[in-house]
Amino acid sequence: MGKKRIITKSADNIVSAGQKASSESKISKYQIEKGRVYIKCSYNNTIITLTDLNGNVIACTSAGALGFRGPQKSTPYAATKVVETLLEKVKKIGLKTVEVYIKGIGGGRKASILALANKGINIDLVKDVTPIPHNGPRPPKPRRI
Repeated sequence: MGKKRIITKSADNIVSAGQKASSESKISKYQIEKGRVYIKCSYNNTIITLTDLNGNVIACTSAGALGFRGPQKSTPYAATKVVETLLEKVKKIGLKTVEVYIKGIGGGRKASILALANKGINIDLVKDVTPIPHNGPRPPKPRRI
């Protein structure tokens, strides 16, 4: 059968309720006025990432992380909630202006940009970076009978 392992928890490993989470303390050290927002809208999910101008990720969130499941994740409503959650995370850093790079063909494309604008963020640039195939896959060989 084998021996049973007993794991003891030391006081160093236990995080008290008064301490901040690691992501909140990481976000609070940034003070930026201009950043980039990358929006990936697929048929299955909406993922939004906020970076500084060098490309360092400050915060990101998705519809699945908010508790939306199944076909609800790709709706415009879920996209607006994702934007609200992301801006709630980064409200302490002083973000005023963003460049938006949008990728994909999901339902939350327009809704996420409108939600950014409605929350008082100035949008300098909206660029569509959806990959477009320029020849596609090789067609199948003709059937030999």
